[in-house]
Amino acid sequence: MKKDLLTLQDITRDDLEKIFELSAKLKNERGNQNFKPLAGKSVGLIFAKSSTRTRISFEVGVSELGGYPLYLDQSKMQVGRGETIADTAHVLSRYIHGIVIRTFAHADVEELAKEASIPVINALTDEFHPCQLLADMLTIKEYSGKVDNSIRLAFYGDGRSNMANSLILAAKLTGMELVIAAPAEEAPNRELIGDAKNIIWEKDPVKAAEGVDYFYTDVWVSMGFEEERARRMEIFRPYQVTSALFEKAKPQAKFLHCLPAHRGEEVAADVMDSSRSIVFDEAENRLHVQKAVMSMLMGK
Repeated sequence: MKKDLLTLQDITRDDLEKIFELSAKLKNERGNQNFKPLAGKSVGLIFAKSSTRTRISFEVGVSELGGYPLYLDQSKMQVGRGETIADTAHVLSRYIHGIVIRTFAHADVEELAKEASIPVINALTDEFHPCQLLADMLTIKEYSGKVDNSIRLAFYGDGRSNMANSLILAAKLTGMELVIAAPAEEAPNRELIGDAKNIIWEKDPVKAAEGVDYFYTDVWVSMGFEEERARRMEIFRPYQVTSALFEKAKPQAKFLHCLPAHRGEEVAADVMDSSRSIVFDEAENRLHVQKAVMSMLMGK
């Protein structure tokens, strides 16, 4: 692997298989007191956005790997009062052994990683969410036995969101078929898709559901986009994941969501709470894949 994990472009298919293998081992052997690759190390967790799963899974993960997690509220750091990202990176590199950051601008994370001499992991930006996708792919592998061109996944909602962008990179990495069901106003990033033939944009939400193995959605109004709520609720309404869509999918189709979910908005309650939903397996896997990544990037 590269020094940092900023997007899925930082890992190869071989890296992904190693992450899967170590994640499964850590999941099966959770509580093993002999595996402590972060023993004697401290990891800074910089958060500019509120969080449940990301903060808890990283704090627990660092601790279970033998390290010491330091929660750093960005608004209470000097970088929140005008200190440059570069200066912050240089200082933190003298104190701790790795950085996990959840913030708004992806460019800030790129600059932090460029200036820091220690590994940096992107725990979410407005453009990408690689750790979530690693958990998603591990979950798909657990249910389907593989993540390759035999898998067809449909994402419903904002085609330019950090989840859509990350799914595009995941599809390019694994070869799985990705259908992005989104309105024209929020169509996916064509430049990011490039010449990939396994990724398509489909405006018709019913057509997008045909032959799907996995449905995926995310909230329509992400943090930082609250002022657009009225517009987004209107344009995304036809893209709610409902039970009717499953009639077009494969019989064993499952439902994924990065959470938190807003029942009655991006997903119908009867889908979210059904046996088709594997969102809590998916959420648990955040812990295991992040432990694997930290072990590989920051461990002894």
